[in-house]
Amino acid sequence: MVLPLLPDEEPDFGPDDADATLVLTIGADAPNRLDKALAALVPEDAALSRTRLMRMIAEGAVFCDGVAVTDPKAKVACGQVYTLRLDPAIAVETLAEDIPLSVIYEDGDLIVIDKPAGMVVHPAPGSPTGTLVNALLAHCGDTLSGIGGERRPGIVHRIDKDTTGLLVVAKSDRAHHGLADQFADHSVNRRYLAVVHGAPLPSDPRLRGLRGVTFEPGGILRIATHLARHKTDRQRQAVVWDQGR
Repeated sequence: MVLPLLPDEEPDFGPDDADATLVLTIGADAPNRLDKALAALVPEDAALSRTRLMRMIAEGAVFCDGVAVTDPKAKVACGQVYTLRLDPAIAVETLAEDIPLSVIYEDGDLIVIDKPAGMVVHPAPGSPTGTLVNALLAHCGDTLSGIGGERRPGIVHRIDKDTTGLLVVAKSDRAHHGLADQFADHSVNRRYLAVVHGAPLPSDPRLRGLRGVTFEPGGILRIATHLARHKTDRQRQAVVWDQGR
């Protein structure tokens, strides 16, 4: 289990003027084939399998710079932006739902929620109801920031469905802009707690000489490194040294 404080922002849907679209940007570590690259980038709650992605490509529903790309084996390049046109029939109406919330802090500008594992942050084709946004609409009414549009009112960042952690939501447009700027310039402090099987010991020879691993006073084990998407398993992260974040 990971318990983050204001964790990293995840890839998200595009603006609501293209309500049934998904916008994805190719990163430096993405697979070089279109279908594989899109499968690695699509958010879990978008509920788009690789089979469905290939069908969308074949049907001309995937665009790069406004031009439909119909070859799933097409080569992609870092920085390219792809727009996926979803079936309008799967667009969902976001309704208020009386779902209990664990409110950590709330004022006139923002609210901090302890999101439980199993809850999706905002409605998507695969999760149209029972989301945090549905609960927030019932709790906050029309006081949420409107910048995120109908589907994501107040949402500034996300955490995974199966992650438990704190999530800050904007209740005013001013707060939304301010929080978004902090996430963009990485001035937000993030803390993560993880459950470890066993206790790492300074005397363990397996830890000696490992790059980035140091022991500090108080029995603290510090690992200083970078993370990036795994080279072969695109759904996982891997420890890297010369790239990533």
